[in-house]
Amino acid sequence: MSLRRTLNTSLRKATGFEIRRASMPETAKLKPKAAEKAPRPKPIGFRETKNPELDRLLRKPVFIMSPVRSGSTLLRVLVGGHSKLHAPHELHIRRLSVGYGTSISKKAMDALDLDTADLEHLLWDRVMHRELVKHGGEFIVEKTPSNAFAWKRIAACWPDARYIFLLRHPASIARSWHESDPEKRSEEEATADALRYMKAVERARGGLTGHLVRYEDLTADPEQTLKGICSFLDLEFEPQMLEYGQREKSDMKRGLGDWREKILSGSVQPGRELPSLDDVPELLRPMCEAWGYTKDAEGAHSA
Repeated sequence: MSLRRTLNTSLRKATGFEIRRASMPETAKLKPKAAEKAPRPKPIGFRETKNPELDRLLRKPVFIMSPVRSGSTLLRVLVGGHSKLHAPHELHIRRLSVGYGTSISKKAMDALDLDTADLEHLLWDRVMHRELVKHGGEFIVEKTPSNAFAWKRIAACWPDARYIFLLRHPASIARSWHESDPEKRSEEEATADALRYMKAVERARGGLTGHLVRYEDLTADPEQTLKGICSFLDLEFEPQMLEYGQREKSDMKRGLGDWREKILSGSVQPGRELPSLDDVPELLRPMCEAWGYTKDAEGAHSA
């Protein structure tokens, strides 16, 4: 028998009371207070880089602003054949974010006049510069379609950035978007979702200056289209740009750009037949008008 039980037996007989273990106060049951966490604000407002020479490693990056399924993978592998250009798979830099582990870390960055958006821009620039240095070239070309949703931040991050706007017939975009994953997106869902990207690209076109390329022209006459791009970028056209079939294709993976047989063929394939105006969903007709796809069948776009 334990000492406490023996004492309790004697005490109970003599007084009617016994010894009990004191209960732990509720406050003592709480876990030790963790280090104070600073909030992780999502950048809403952001400012243009004040000193690009100090804060940016990249010079004159090139961004392909395009909707999904508009031929951006084909365009990037073609321009990536230029000796002065490196065009990697989609980098999705706008999804890279930073936060503060403690309130004092935020205070330290505030003292450096760096807010969350500034820190994210530094990260984006460093990631892309690392990729450029790793593979060589003078300028990097980034083609993630969702960049169109962040065009203002990209312009603020790199004031010297250059832009290529890649358009395609809206109905062809929507159909291709559906066909890329028909179990995930019905035709109606694909049309509505693709339209979000088209509207984002149109907003970017309204706010930025750049060079316009049409997918239909790229597939019909890739050499002439690439010459126009080179002229815009102040580069000499290089014939090897057309020979993407001889280059490595290991980065053509789902989620990083196009990955299907057409792009893996290694040569520019003809675009799909353009739809008649009657076959264009009502939802897409205003965008067809805005982008000049107002003619029927062949030659279905105007400048």
